[in-house]
Amino acid sequence: MIKVYGSTLSPFVRKVVVVLAEKGLDYELIPAGLQAHSPDFLSVSPFGKMPGFRDGDFAISDSSAIVHYLDAKYPEPRLIPQTPEDLGRAVWYDEFGDTIVTASAGKVFFNRVVAPRFLKQSGNEDMVQQGIAELPRLFDYLEGVVPEPGDFLVGGALSLADIAVASPFVNLSHCAVDVDCAKHPRLGAWLPTILSRPSFAAPIVEETAFLAA
Repeated sequence: MIKVYGSTLSPFVRKVVVVLAEKGLDYELIPAGLQAHSPDFLSVSPFGKMPGFRDGDFAISDSSAIVHYLDAKYPEPRLIPQTPEDLGRAVWYDEFGDTIVTASAGKVFFNRVVAPRFLKQSGNEDMVQQGIAELPRLFDYLEGVVPEPGDFLVGGALSLADIAVASPFVNLSHCAVDVDCAKHPRLGAWLPTILSRPSFAAPIVEETAFLAA
């Protein structure tokens, strides 16, 4: 069975789990946190970064590498577009979600959730406010590129682009930082259409219950 190491509270682990669900693939989610790493986890992710991944004898880490592997080995449904233009756009949105949106959202989520809850440290509210201050520019950009609700960022079908951009917004929502639909109506309408898909909704329910416990 496919094994994914980590927690879906990580936007990167969530991205992989959503892809697996969209492809209808069975997997085992093996908990792995920020600290004490098991030899099994380190055998698939030598630098201790989530997610780690194993499919039979094949092991790799990094969410984007994992998704590219999954789409090549299990191509139905395709989640990475095949035309040069759409492929380029999907790679860009994956990078935008992973390194730009997640960087800003991470300042909020780490200091409001990860540090106090899991590391037993005080969060840095200055970093939270810095992350929040960075969001309007990102929201403005997305407001200009997201499609009408019911459509998708690339190629008229759900793809890695939608999944990677939407995933870090879940972390913001866990911190009660949501899109202001009055200021960003297109983004505010598009985002729920992606996050309400069963592939996203199931882990979000579990995460919300875990954080509320």
